[in-house]
This record gives sequence, C-alpha cells and structure tokens, in this order.
Amino acid sequence: MTLEARALQGAALEARLDEVAALRMAVFREWPYLYEGTMDYERSYLSWYRDAPGALLVGAFEGEQLVGAATGTPMEGHSDDFASAFAGTGMALTDIFYCAESVLLPAWRGRGMGHRFFDLREEHARSLGRRWSAFCSVLRPEDHPLRPARARSNEEFWRNRGYAPMPGVVAEFTWTDVGEAEPSKKPLQFWIREL
Repeated sequence: MTLEARALQGAALEARLDEVAALRMAVFREWPYLYEGTMDYERSYLSWYRDAPGALLVGAFEGEQLVGAATGTPMEGHSDDFASAFAGTGMALTDIFYCAESVLLPAWRGRGMGHRFFDLREEHARSLGRRWSAFCSVLRPEDHPLRPARARSNEEFWRNRGYAPMPGVVAEFTWTDVGEAEPSKKPLQFWIREL
C-alpha cells in the first residue's frame, strides 16, 4: 500500500483523536523525548488542533491505518513557554508558524513522510501569510543514562530543509520522563527557516 498524508480537521480529527494520542505517546517515549504520557493529557492537548484557528494536524496513513502525525499552529496561539523564548529577537510572533510535532512509527520511517510533513505545514504557513517556519528540539546531555549507543540526530535532515538553530532561543517545557515520578523542565532549542 501507499503511504499518504491527509489533513485531519473537525470531525475527522475527533474520530482519530485517541489514535493520534497513542502515536504521540509511543513515539515520544523514545529517545530523546523520553515522554511518559497519559491519555487524558493527550486528549486535552490535541483538542487544541481540533479547535484553534490556523492549526493543522496531518495524519500519515497506510490504507486506513494511522501510522504517524504532524502538527502545526500559528506561534502566537501556542504555549507562552514557547512564545517567550522569542522575546528580544525582534521577530513578531504573528510572522511565525510553529511546526509542533512529527511522529511516525519506526516501520514507516525512511519513506519520505518526514519531508511530506514539513512540506504540508510550510505550505499551510504560507497560506496564512507567515514569513517564518520554526520548531524546537529537546536538548539532552551527551552522557544522559538513557541515551542509546547509536542515537541518531535529525540535524542533517533539518539543515537540508533550510532550518538552522537560533542562538539563545531556548524554551523550557515540562513533562514527566520515562522512569520519573514527577515532571521536570526540559530545554528545547528553536530552529527556524524563512518561507
């Protein structure tokens, strides 16, 4: 079967909300996110993409099986934790589209869906009149005890798409790591490209 990307909005998203939540929890449990998610949090978080003006959720499908998803939203509508990282940059949040997450199950990686996810979000950002596309990546120490021996970075992929890290533009976001009892703050490095 062919792997394809389709926008999920309104009732179509509502019907797949738990599947998208399960995907996020499965993929973000991996390195480097190490996210210990809950279905209640995921449902609440994903409702934003169902309800917010300008938000986008793209599903990756093999037939009718949902195997991945990517999200994006106008930056000014996203978490204050992220928006505050841009203070002092001189960039208007209303010029930035935030590519929030890309999750894809391992068996479907390496087939071009990562590019498709970015293509669709960047196209959507342009349709909203945005000048910039940005996302952030979690920063983990090189000696983190849960770092796999063959941990692979996505930096080459991001750079090949025209993104570059923004010096000093780091946000903090809180979640519970795998094996932790309590949530803790994690630093997230912003990357950006002009559309």
